[in-house]
Amino acid sequence: MSYSPDRARTRTTPPLDAFRSEGDLNLSPFRQAWSREHLDAATTALLAEDAQYFLHQSLSTPCLNVLESCQGAALRDLQGRAILDFHGNNVHQVGFSHPKVIEAITRQLHDLSFCPRRYTCRPAIDFARKLTSVAPEGLSRVLLAPGGTSAMSMAIKLARAATGRFKTISMWESFHGASLDCISVGGEAIFRRGMGPLLPGCEHVPPPDPRHCPFHCGAQCHLGCADYVDYVLEREGDVAAVIAETIRCTPFIPPPDYWRRIREACDRHGALLILDEIPIGLGRTGRLFACEHYDVVPDMLVLGKGLGGGVFPLAALLARESLNDAYAHGALGHFTHEKNPVACAAGLATLQIIEEEGLVAHAAELGTYALQRLRELAAQFPLISDVRGLGLVLGVELGHHNDGAYRPATTEAEKVLYASLRRGLNFKVTMGNILTLTPSLTLTRSQLDQALDILSMSLTEVSSPTR
Repeated sequence: MSYSPDRARTRTTPPLDAFRSEGDLNLSPFRQAWSREHLDAATTALLAEDAQYFLHQSLSTPCLNVLESCQGAALRDLQGRAILDFHGNNVHQVGFSHPKVIEAITRQLHDLSFCPRRYTCRPAIDFARKLTSVAPEGLSRVLLAPGGTSAMSMAIKLARAATGRFKTISMWESFHGASLDCISVGGEAIFRRGMGPLLPGCEHVPPPDPRHCPFHCGAQCHLGCADYVDYVLEREGDVAAVIAETIRCTPFIPPPDYWRRIREACDRHGALLILDEIPIGLGRTGRLFACEHYDVVPDMLVLGKGLGGGVFPLAALLARESLNDAYAHGALGHFTHEKNPVACAAGLATLQIIEEEGLVAHAAELGTYALQRLRELAAQFPLISDVRGLGLVLGVELGHHNDGAYRPATTEAEKVLYASLRRGLNFKVTMGNILTLTPSLTLTRSQLDQALDILSMSLTEVSSPTR
């Protein structure tokens, strides 16, 4: 039976407004209109073939377009159009196809292409040494995995093994991966709905978001949210870990003292603190690790996405030395590609590039400039209700304010997305109305200006009363 978007929507898919979270949905009428206008016959044929073989998901297949190549901060599609990529699934800290990453992978393929679990190899040891040397002080142990979801699963297992407890506290609206255990601690409806029963003991609390604070404490919202975590830790009494993204990549940026208060609460109640920096670590926030902005060291730090240089799947769990005692509990990871030498060569090259090319400082500098320009756009377009960012994790929230009431501008956000794609800029829409901009850290000032000019033109188009 052939695929029919209309049939799929009526059979299994809730209304588009029901799922406003991790990304834009492929059943959107705006996407379908864009596709009809901008895709040629060859691209359409390949997309149809792709949809014939891959399972359909509302955030991916059927896909938007077909790519031919990627380089630096940009993609190129099958029709030869250059696309500045401010999405990249957050794997492109060092840009796409960085020659040093490609060279390291190629060289390693000729020397040692695989390492069975019973053995180790020099690339794995060299990478682990480098990673722990740059990690926040005290995080001296590492486990590797093929992806961030697997690394988060290892962190959950290690927390159980180390504490003898199974409960966790995590945030609503958070995302930690798409496996069953990770959607259990995650807080996004699009991943949790219809998937129960989920992992037991997963308690959720409000995130530090002053716009939607249930405690109505205004500018001091973070104090109420932090105190609520402390409250739940005390009342539950047997929580293994608090699990959270240091900075939600939408982004939502907690105030300066938020994580210190959570760290103190965990210490009081014997819970571990696990920080997920899979999308925003490795320099994206203007510090190598986002927790450095808060002067807090977690018990575990989870990395992924860009760790493999935007080429090879690689993630890591960093942990304190005191957690290095899980022999009695069996394997935490035990993944086939745990110490894959090619992945480790890519990871080592990535860390070296970030250091040698000064990408952390570059991200901080460009991020400051980008925020300035985005605030100028906010003054120009009433449709922009908020601008926020840290380094090259940037968010532009669209909304309507009528008679003191706020309404997310979800339709306009989608229109801005596809207007920008038409002009050669790719980014992500999260929560239905937040334009999330996460470019490569190798981005140049002129490329940033080009992207923000495109965004301005698209906002002008969507804001026009004739539209």
